Amino acid sequence: MGFLSRRKNKRFDYTPRFYKGEGNPFEIKHKFDEHRTTVGENPGLKGKFNNALNELKSNPDREANRRILLIVAILVFLFFLLIGFDLSIFFPN
Repeated sequence: MGFLSRRKNKRFDYTPRFYKGEGNPFEIKHKFDEHRTTVGENPGLKGKFNNALNELKSNPDREANRRILLIVAILVFLFFLLIGFDLSIFFPN
C-alpha cells in the first residue's frame, strides 16, 4: 500500500436475476420515448420550438388541438377582463 498510488475500484460482473433482454437493465426510459420527437438531444430553444410545432402539426387529432386553443383564448380574454385591459383596441370604431 503505497502513498503515491491510488486505489483502483473493483469491477463486478453482475447480471440481475430476472433480466432477459438486451441493453442496459438499469437504464430508465419512458415507454413513449420512441414515438416522441421532442425528447432526446438538447437542440436549443429554437430547435425545441420547431420540434414541438412539427409534432403538433403531425397530430391526427385536430379537434383536440382546436379545443385547447379555444380554451386558451377564453382564459386570456378573461384575464384581460380581470386586469381591466381596454379591449376596445381590438374592435374598429
